[in-house]
Amino acid sequence: MSLEIKKMKAVRAEPRIRLWKLNEDEYSRKFREEVSQVLGDKIEDRWETISEVVRQKAKKVLGVTSGRRKEDKETWWWNEEVQESISKKKRAKMKWDRQMDEESKQEYKEMQSTAKKEVAKAKDRAYEKLYEKLDSREGEKDLYRLARQRDRAGRDVQHVKMIKDVDGNILTSEESVLRRWKEYFEELMNIEEVGRVGRME
Repeated sequence: MSLEIKKMKAVRAEPRIRLWKLNEDEYSRKFREEVSQVLGDKIEDRWETISEVVRQKAKKVLGVTSGRRKEDKETWWWNEEVQESISKKKRAKMKWDRQMDEESKQEYKEMQSTAKKEVAKAKDRAYEKLYEKLDSREGEKDLYRLARQRDRAGRDVQHVKMIKDVDGNILTSEESVLRRWKEYFEELMNIEEVGRVGRME
């Protein structure tokens, strides 16, 4: 019987618009100017047109992320010895890349092996401490708390159920949440006739 392991393809994340930049006055002003130049008084146009213009101008003014996903690396066990060992390995690799001789290659291989051993030792020590802690009554509570947190973090949020108003009060009804989003976008776009957008197709 033969098994074949397929190589997993890297999933490329979609580049996202850097909307957080709208909190900065310069970007917020420039964004409003760019959108106003294109839309002008045509606020009654179809929502798709407005949406596309907003998206294009946001990309232009705010930029987009690279779209690369961050690797989720576990480093809770990381310590000074591992850090030093990894640094030495990186320096040896750079030396080998520059010199391309057998001596620097051998040095890199040794540093690579040492780094792997340091990582394994650090992980072993960290897991031992973790297991000792989990054997206690307090550790058991921590474990359940951690499991609940991970469960909550893993759930998808279907839609926003709560939002704060301008005074910091929490709004929970669907109607008040929608009204607050409308106010926010009116304020953002600084356009008085945003109310008509809701009635368009």
